[in-house]
Amino acid sequence: MSGTEKTKAHAEQAKGKAKEAMGRMAGNERMTAEGQADQAKGNARQAKEDIKDSFRH
Repeated sequence: MSGTEKTKAHAEQAKGKAKEAMGRMAGNERMTAEGQADQAKGNARQAKEDIKDSFRH
């Protein structure tokens, strides 16, 4: 996995976790859902890079 894409994936996941936690604390279901969506995007980005890496080796 390239360094920048790996960093982007981890940042997206961390942002999502933080947003989800804030949404839960505030009782804001929309923010919680957005946080979960951000985490899913980060996971998808990481999975895509893992697949690309498997073909490189």
